[in-house]
Amino acid sequence: MEQVTINPWAALAYLIAGMCFILALRGLSSPTSSQRGNRFGMIGMTIAVVTTLVTHVPGVILAPDEFGRGTPFPDFLTVFEILAAIAIGAAIGIVTARRIAMTAMPQLVAAFHSLVGLAAVLVAAAAFLNPGAFGIADLVTPMLGQPFMAIHPVSRIEMGLGVAIGAITFSGSVIAFLKLNGNMGGKPILLPGRHVINLGVLAGILALIAYFTQDQAAWIFWTITLLSFAIGFLLIIPIGGADMPVVVSMLNSYSGWAAAAMGFTLHNSAMIITGALVGSSGAILSYIMCRAMNRSFISVIAGGFGGDSGGGTTGEAREQRPWKRGSAEDAAFLMQQADQVIIVPGYGMAVSQAQHVLREMADKLKEHGVRVKYAIHPVAGRMPGHMNVLLAEANVPYDEVFELEDINSEFAQTDVAFIIGANDVVNPAAKTDKSSPIYGMPVFDVNKAKTVLFIKRSMGGVGYAGVDNDVFYQDNTMMLLADAKKMVEEIVKSLD
Repeated sequence: MEQVTINPWAALAYLIAGMCFILALRGLSSPTSSQRGNRFGMIGMTIAVVTTLVTHVPGVILAPDEFGRGTPFPDFLTVFEILAAIAIGAAIGIVTARRIAMTAMPQLVAAFHSLVGLAAVLVAAAAFLNPGAFGIADLVTPMLGQPFMAIHPVSRIEMGLGVAIGAITFSGSVIAFLKLNGNMGGKPILLPGRHVINLGVLAGILALIAYFTQDQAAWIFWTITLLSFAIGFLLIIPIGGADMPVVVSMLNSYSGWAAAAMGFTLHNSAMIITGALVGSSGAILSYIMCRAMNRSFISVIAGGFGGDSGGGTTGEAREQRPWKRGSAEDAAFLMQQADQVIIVPGYGMAVSQAQHVLREMADKLKEHGVRVKYAIHPVAGRMPGHMNVLLAEANVPYDEVFELEDINSEFAQTDVAFIIGANDVVNPAAKTDKSSPIYGMPVFDVNKAKTVLFIKRSMGGVGYAGVDNDVFYQDNTMMLLADAKKMVEEIVKSLD
């Protein structure tokens, strides 16, 4: 059998593309360098795609047919058809990106992850059905029977892992999309004996992959695929809405490892490099998110966090506890008199698209000599970095945006804590109520500020974790009940 040779210039181009991807990740680690990071990522992907197209022009690279002979790629795999497919996908991506609202970005990311997982499954299926075209099999002629292509044992491992991770990524991302999009409830769906079921299915997948190395029967491959689709579903449905930032980053990691596994099958070093970078960076981000919630990664993927959504703060029921209602004029007066105001944005700000008018309010306050800072929780919103992106979209200066560990100690010396659309990340139950599903999660100490201005639509709603917030009922808290954008617009008018 002829071996598929790797063009040294192609290898160099893939190496340069990989370096661009590394620089992209480095740039995306900071808001100030994120645009540069995006440019490096686009350059790297362009180099990788162009190199792949050039090195796969029909007749240039020889792939073995089912009998081991070197033949050109089939005529229908022309560059024109490939470019047409890329153009269709690019058109869909451009239209989607232009029309998608920032509030829907988390579910868009989940949808993209599902497509990566599905692509991995389809590539693995194609390699299994026609291994000779991928150069991963040898022609075997038994004494009795028809000749067949025996897939290399190592390739069977790569194929099994690739299809398993890809299927888990696909079905898990679909469930995450449905939860983020509101098609499914945010509360955990707890199946009886779910841990035993999950462990049993995972053990079965691993056992079948091991058996697949000895026997390449079709039923083994398709059973691995079906069980992997099932475990992706079973792993995500018990996870509550409060864990969605971790779920998104975790699925991002899965999609990377699926792409890397398929890179081995396709003999494509660019896919291996890119997949490994995405997989490892997603795993690191998941670890950071878990630390931000004071939970272990295993407890999150097992549905342990948020598993008892009925937990909440103790004491009086909400409707029986006194609270103070304020107006836009009250809020404007209090903030004008303040030396420092710390703004804590949350998902409610994203829903109302209030980031632009919020920056306008901050500019007005700075004109009155008030110091304004923004406090961003690691798990604010529905995916990591959600609030940072929204504030950057409104041209909020980067030096005014602070992470939890850098600003939390300042609330005790702050005149006004202005919470807009956040809830769980400022809930003191995370520190005081062991029965709360968010207990142990680091939160902002907004209750220590001299005055707390809290914007939310109504007193009846609770955070995504489904628990009440004692800050609503503090003596130093003034509730501003309205749509976030409308309330901030009224505050801006009062500041004028």
